[in-house]
Amino acid sequence: MEEANPTAGPGHPDCEIGAGPFVAGREKWVLLVSMAVVFFLLLSLYCGVLSVLLPNQIERLNPDGKAGDLAVVFAVTSIFSTLTTPIAGALSDRTRTRFGRRTPWIVLGSVLGAACLMLVSQMTALWAITLFWVGATITLNSMQAAVTTIVADRFHEDERGVASGFVGAGMTAGCTVGIIVAGLIAPAITSAYFLFAIAVAAACILFVILNPEPRFTGGPAEPFRLREFAKSFWVSPRKHPDFAWAFLGRFTIYMGYQAIVTYLLYILQDYIHLSVALSNDTIAKLSTITFIALVFSAFGSGFLSDKWGRRKPLVFAASIIMGAAMIVPLFLPTVQGMIGYAVLIGLGYGAFMSVDMALMTQVLPKADGGDTGKDLGLLTTAVNIPQILSPVWAAWLLNMTGEDYRALFVSAIAFVFAGSLFVWPIRSVR
Repeated sequence: MEEANPTAGPGHPDCEIGAGPFVAGREKWVLLVSMAVVFFLLLSLYCGVLSVLLPNQIERLNPDGKAGDLAVVFAVTSIFSTLTTPIAGALSDRTRTRFGRRTPWIVLGSVLGAACLMLVSQMTALWAITLFWVGATITLNSMQAAVTTIVADRFHEDERGVASGFVGAGMTAGCTVGIIVAGLIAPAITSAYFLFAIAVAAACILFVILNPEPRFTGGPAEPFRLREFAKSFWVSPRKHPDFAWAFLGRFTIYMGYQAIVTYLLYILQDYIHLSVALSNDTIAKLSTITFIALVFSAFGSGFLSDKWGRRKPLVFAASIIMGAAMIVPLFLPTVQGMIGYAVLIGLGYGAFMSVDMALMTQVLPKADGGDTGKDLGLLTTAVNIPQILSPVWAAWLLNMTGEDYRALFVSAIAFVFAGSLFVWPIRSVR
């Protein structure tokens, strides 16, 4: 692989990290907006399906066992999600086509994912819902791994805070809007699934048209050897402690965050004691509040982290705010308490997502870009693994405490506050 010129700045023809020269000028802003839109729609799909559509669909099948069934679906599909992200990232690093390394994964992943999601809406048995949601998870995560790597491929390190701010704002805003839309149209569940599926596929196809990927100039991939390929996924914590601390911090924070988000609909029903219809309506209203807070927080934090040249204090502060958000409904189990949660989680999670992604690109073990997709995929598993463990942990905790959601809030707070401390040992990032 040709080594990038370390003195080159953004837009310099020799300044490469894998896919091609860093973007500049109008091309940069088109790419920034395009990435924000793709992640906005992708997270709209994820959060709309996971927080509203799947819980409603599963509740219709088995009202009495809904919490356990939901945990099973999330756990099974998250196993595949966890495995898919780093493997797809590593395979995209090895991909050589006339359209680039990431483009085929973006197009095929989004189209096949949309098809699987449409099939989920037609299923009337838990095993069938799980099967096709697994298919959607594998293909959409393959696409997401490729798009995420573009932050490191196409943006200079000094501009990754801004890039991550756009991505973070898109992701967090998308999650909020996805819950709002899904909550409003949950009664027409087939239409809701189709809407999310078509929107993501169309956005990804438009993305690759507007942002053609430069031809990779690093030469052919090394011959594929399964043993070496498998060994490449181990990153030694001793040799790369910053990578390990970043992984651990992200993992722990998401263990807490995911526990509440996954069961938000059931929290409104069984902890706040709202009806099913009112819970769907309330989750949409809460998400509107979160949306306003997180857009301000995500964009502001991304620009501030680049201007200030610091990531760690902002990630720490964002984590503390997320923990504070969960404290509010613990002591105020009312709609007003959930409104307080919505405001603070928007501020905290928006800042965390925007700055955390920039930090992740700066702790990668290799600087030549050859394994960027694989390494970022490994860090993404710090988000995916909690999707496996957190619902199972939450279901066990609720079962042990007689469906006492206060225990779930206490557990989530402990995870988030603990995770906020793991960012400080990182030495390569300020």
